[in-house]
Amino acid sequence: MSAELSDLYRSLTSAADDVAVAAPEAVRRHADRRAHVRAAGSALAVVVLLGGVAVGGRLAFPVDGSAPLPPPADTPAPPSAGASPPTPSASASPAPSTAARSSSPPPRATSGGTPPRTPTVAPPTSIPDRAFFVLATANRTGLESTAAGPVLPTLCGARYASESAVVQRRARSIAYKRPESRAGNVPAGSYRHSITIYRPGRADDALRELRQAVRACPEQKMPDDGRVWRQRLLDPGAYGDESVLVELRAPYPAGIGEPGAFEVRLVRAVRVDDVVTVLWEQGWEYTAAERAQVDADSRRAVAAIENWLG
Repeated sequence: MSAELSDLYRSLTSAADDVAVAAPEAVRRHADRRAHVRAAGSALAVVVLLGGVAVGGRLAFPVDGSAPLPPPADTPAPPSAGASPPTPSASASPAPSTAARSSSPPPRATSGGTPPRTPTVAPPTSIPDRAFFVLATANRTGLESTAAGPVLPTLCGARYASESAVVQRRARSIAYKRPESRAGNVPAGSYRHSITIYRPGRADDALRELRQAVRACPEQKMPDDGRVWRQRLLDPGAYGDESVLVELRAPYPAGIGEPGAFEVRLVRAVRVDDVVTVLWEQGWEYTAAERAQVDADSRRAVAAIENWLG
């Protein structure tokens, strides 16, 4: 033991005689043991640190090339670089829907037949001469009149509300002959031909009302001759945008025509846009209308209207 340690030990002994002091060998053994404990603790810390590094390296870079082990279930995933912030829910502030925008009201439904075509120009307000059809050369008689008169037959006193929507009307009467008849002979029949302009969207009402009038008046007794006339609707065929064909039939007066034969009149009304043309076959001295002739002249009448309207 060194001289300094012995002097220190003697001074401590003299300062505390009443306290038992350990021998110098015991103090040295205690100091050596504390040094060994500190060294062992440092070595253990190094081992733990190296072990943690080794385990961490295995988690990030597995030696066998397998996929990295997943993190613990309660470990939050780190945010990815460049990730955009979450967008708000669509229900939070919905965008305006196209379906919710206001739209124009639907067009007025027509009462029957084909709806009026959309006019490319302003509707007409006057009726020129060229709007009337011209008979085929073989049917011409030269007999024509613009005298005033009804444009439809009487149907049990029917009234037509569409008359309040008339813009303009023109009519004429024209006689026709058979192709084989010579000029100057008695005509085979005659037409009351009328053309009427209605306010936009009202021409179809005129045809609807005509149909209703015929259905409401299946027969009637005419005061001028006392005969009973029967009315009915026939298949109108394809003319213009829509059409109506009415047949009027009555037995011939006594002494006229073959026994059991009937006098027949035909009325065809055709709508083209807001214009209605009516071809009313009125006969000539108890002649009977022929469907083929009326069909042919109806096609001519519609063609004239369509050429006029363009």
